[in-house]
Amino acid sequence: MVTIKKTQKIQKKEFFEVKVPMTTVKIMLYATSKEELINRIVRIDLTRILRGKSLELRVRVKKEGDDLIGFPTDIELMGSYIRRMFRKGIDYVEDSFNAKCRDMNVVIKPFMITRNKVSRAIRNELRKKSRDFLEGRLKTRNASEIFTEIITNKIQKELSLKLKKIYPLALCEIRMFKILGPIENEKENLNEKKETASKKVVKSDDEIKEDNIVS
Repeated sequence: MVTIKKTQKIQKKEFFEVKVPMTTVKIMLYATSKEELINRIVRIDLTRILRGKSLELRVRVKKEGDDLIGFPTDIELMGSYIRRMFRKGIDYVEDSFNAKCRDMNVVIKPFMITRNKVSRAIRNELRKKSRDFLEGRLKTRNASEIFTEIITNKIQKELSLKLKKIYPLALCEIRMFKILGPIENEKENLNEKKETASKKVVKSDDEIKEDNIVS
């Protein structure tokens, strides 16, 4: 008998462009199809664009029509950049808290360096004022707008001006900003809890009599 060997078709890989609306960086990913790239996490180093400021943006690839779009998930200031900013005779103030944008639950971590040594009371006041400012800012904007403001250094400049009244800073940055999930899920969970709490079990007269006999 003549055996016929089945030859598997070799899928050719090619480069696909992923668009990230908030940056001018061109991303080309190597894959067999666009569908293979969906939900892939891509790291983008923005150091060159920001002229030496080591900022890393992470995006999740999604398909919209025929285009691949990178939606930001988090942005982080690299530790090497922060270490370069340290000097003798200074203090640093950092914080981390969960907050809400107009469309997402997020976590944000501000980071500040003072020009000289300061008291604990001043550090606490800087931490408190920065949290109040950022929480108020996040409520009025969606997550994509906050990502853009961090990349363009807009939110950091405004925060630095606010804190200047307490103590002038040598560095005022957002060390990390990350999306935790959409607010809609939280609303749905709250509605489900309310519905289950409102449902009460009504016993019949026979069941009440049985409970009394047993007790």
